[in-house]
Amino acid sequence: MLVELCVENYAVIESVRVRFHAGLNLLTGETGSGKSIVVDALGLLLGGRASAEMVRAGAARARISGIFEVTPSTGLTAILEGAGIELEDNELLVEREIQPSGKSRAFAGNRPATAALLRDLAPYLADIHGQHDQQQLFSSEIQCQMLDSFAKAEGLLARVSESFGRWKQAAAELEELDRSAQEKLRLADLWQFQRNEIEAVGPLPGEDAELENERRVLRNVVRLQEVSGAAFAQLSEDPDSVSTQLGLIAKRLDELARIDENAAGIHAAIEPARLAIDEASRALARYIDKLEADPGRLDEVEARMASIEKLKRKYGGTVEEILQFLDEAVRGLAAAESSTGRREALQNESAALTRAYEAAAKELTAKRKEAAKALAKNVAQELAALAMEKTRAEIRVEAAAWSAHGADKVEFLIAPNQGEELKALEKIASGGELSRVALALKTCTTGPAKKNEVPGTLVFDEVDAGVGGSAAESVGRRLKKLSASSQVLCVTHLPQIAGFGDHHYYVEKHAEGGRTVASIQELTGAARTREIGRMLSGERITPEALRHAEQLIKMAAG
Repeated sequence: MLVELCVENYAVIESVRVRFHAGLNLLTGETGSGKSIVVDALGLLLGGRASAEMVRAGAARARISGIFEVTPSTGLTAILEGAGIELEDNELLVEREIQPSGKSRAFAGNRPATAALLRDLAPYLADIHGQHDQQQLFSSEIQCQMLDSFAKAEGLLARVSESFGRWKQAAAELEELDRSAQEKLRLADLWQFQRNEIEAVGPLPGEDAELENERRVLRNVVRLQEVSGAAFAQLSEDPDSVSTQLGLIAKRLDELARIDENAAGIHAAIEPARLAIDEASRALARYIDKLEADPGRLDEVEARMASIEKLKRKYGGTVEEILQFLDEAVRGLAAAESSTGRREALQNESAALTRAYEAAAKELTAKRKEAAKALAKNVAQELAALAMEKTRAEIRVEAAAWSAHGADKVEFLIAPNQGEELKALEKIASGGELSRVALALKTCTTGPAKKNEVPGTLVFDEVDAGVGGSAAESVGRRLKKLSASSQVLCVTHLPQIAGFGDHHYYVEKHAEGGRTVASIQELTGAARTREIGRMLSGERITPEALRHAEQLIKMAAG
């Protein structure tokens, strides 16, 4: 819902700030007073094209801003989050600045935005119906949504959407499986070769380090024998060995302890050292016994290390990396071997999902075609009441590519005059006729507002073109009906329509400082009655016109 609109230096408007309300908001004024300029300014906030002519002469820039109250939805939230915009109290500030050069800047939620972003936001903010506006109504997708809303097909549409999503996922997986089948077969041969090569060597975790140590030992057996032999002699064999010296020390300490009991602790302290030396001597003796030159074993070790080094050059810098590579090759082979079975399962699943989608889409198509006849009939009846008695309406539901919205293309066709061919809505030349078609469609397809839902904004310009008398009253009643579920802004020239307004705004132009300036003011009470009287009688407002204006207001209220 549009809460506030601020326009500065735009066309003949110098500075206007106006607050709008829920319900039916009507803008009236003399011909050429600038009523449609307000609608055009709002169109800029919805991503309309800017031009240099829009900037008031002599001004540095034109600026339009609007505060919209919105109901957060999945679609709106996705757009705002994608642009890094946050809502504050469910209100969104949208701004547009136009330079005299024609260049423009846009802002949404105080963040820079593009006109494309504003167009993406437009469906969640307002829908303008006028001669120069790009209508959402022209979109086949929007037309389909309106038909589905009329048909009350939400549940069936949800089933179609779910079926489509599951079918598309299975179809995509099957396509990927088929696309990569040849590549997987080629890789399977490579994986098998790699697996065989690694398993033929059969490296073990940590084996390369062990082999490296064993090779150093085998290459240095003589040196190791010399060093270990000398160490063993110094520990236990030589007359001056550590073991012998510790034995002599122990005897002296024992003798000392027999004389002085306080020295017994010293003897006990040296005993662990004697035991450690004895154990080291025995271990060193066993080590020396195992040392022997073995050229054959050295060749085996070096050959084994060469095999592992070859694997390292191809599959990883360590044995652990080689084994990890082997695991990946094994998994790849398993996946390749199972792809045939997976493909068969996917084909069966895809076929079942295809049948499910086709059944749901066929049911939706039938429901749409049935609803299309009823909606077209209702629209024609509505248009007849809006002074378009000869209008023919048809809604075509034709086969289209599968989508989450079904397998149909929906197109609204209208022939406004007798003898004319049915045409798409965007080919209707008259803006007034198009506005009335939009009003008829909205009247037929708009349901009551949901609880806690902020009403959307519908804007009608030229909806009363070529209308008068009882037809004008019909237009007013339909606008009033729409305003129960949507905020409606309407520019009108007809008092019969103005009488239905919940809120009435008067637009006028006057000279100020040698310049033409447009202004807007909200009318209530006697001022509103006087404006409707002016619309009835012209510049000279008669008592009869005022009485008639009061009657129109009372009749609309009743």
